[in-house]
Amino acid sequence: MANKGPQVGMANKGPSYGMSRVVQDKIDKKYDAEAEVLLVQWIVAQCGSGVGKPEAGKLGFQDWLKDGCVLSELINSLHKDNKPIKKIASSSMAFKQMEQISQFLTAAESYGVIKTDMFQTVDLWEGKDLAAVQRTLMSLGSVAVTKDDGNYHGDPNWFFKKAQENRREFTDDQLKAGKGVIGLQMGSNKGASQTGMSYGATRQIQ
Repeated sequence: MANKGPQVGMANKGPSYGMSRVVQDKIDKKYDAEAEVLLVQWIVAQCGSGVGKPEAGKLGFQDWLKDGCVLSELINSLHKDNKPIKKIASSSMAFKQMEQISQFLTAAESYGVIKTDMFQTVDLWEGKDLAAVQRTLMSLGSVAVTKDDGNYHGDPNWFFKKAQENRREFTDDQLKAGKGVIGLQMGSNKGASQTGMSYGATRQIQ
């Protein structure tokens, strides 16, 4: 009986370590080398040559962005006036670098990047999920292209326009009509076409 405790403990540690490695390997495989090239190209076009260029590969990409300064320059460049990040200072201190990254994340969310597309500070700083960092930056590029406010620099075809932005184009009459369709469906589905149902569903997002 006395030997069972350590055996159980070791058994518990084994799978836990193994699973974490498997998960990390899966995350690493999601990192897209082509997306890296595109994002570097955009960031340099957006911010200017002063931000430099990283060494090719995941580690080079992480090292380039790790102190948060390039990211801060990027989000600031998307604002003509009233830059969201007032102070951009390179530092070798870990907490300063993570603070700079955090400021970028806050500004990116305010700009329009949705929470589900946001990476966590440790994803970049510790290299836990660089694919998530790519996802955030791709989303940021898409929001910038969709805004089309003159602050985006680069090829607009690098990013997809955000589909949900089309909601702004609906008129008040169209919105009222959509509410009418929803009312019809709640009372009775008689006469509700497939088009009407999808139209009503779209309105519910409002």
